[in-house]
Amino acid sequence: MDHGDHGGHHMPMPRCTMNMLWNTQIEDTCIVFESWHISTKTGFVFSCIAIVFLGIFYEWLREAQKNLDRRIAARLRAQGKGKGHVAVVSAVDADGDVLEEEDLLTGVPAWKGAVQTSVPVASRVFRATLYGATVFLSFFLMLVFMTYNAYLILATVLGAAIGHYIFTPTMDVDAVLAGGSAAGKSMACH
Repeated sequence: MDHGDHGGHHMPMPRCTMNMLWNTQIEDTCIVFESWHISTKTGFVFSCIAIVFLGIFYEWLREAQKNLDRRIAARLRAQGKGKGHVAVVSAVDADGDVLEEEDLLTGVPAWKGAVQTSVPVASRVFRATLYGATVFLSFFLMLVFMTYNAYLILATVLGAAIGHYIFTPTMDVDAVLAGGSAAGKSMACH
């Protein structure tokens, strides 16, 4: 006796809906994977909370990358590597503004870049792994954003804002005033 046959009666399977327009749909929304299928309002609330935490985690990863680079740079500097170059001015305009600067030892124009220091393999592997995780999460959150669901978009932005608030409590005022960025890269992709 086959108990799996219900005599031709089929239970409708919930399906993910795909919206390519701004929407506020809650039930039958899928987030990135078909298996992340939201079928209840409670599930939707927990999914929004999870996305907020993913946004916070993304900001933590970005800050962890900066801190790792600072630690590696400090270690390299302590080993006598990565010292800056001495520049000589080779061209000045009528107002006294520097037009060209060359490295004193190599004669290479200073604008071609700062001195590059080789990073040890173990540190490079760790940096690459952290960068890969950041890129993955960035694109994952982009796909969440591309559901065009207003609530999920809000959760993504809220997570980024909270994470930025928590993990970026300081700024390099001199760098900002010199034309640098206060926050570095934005959340957009990577």
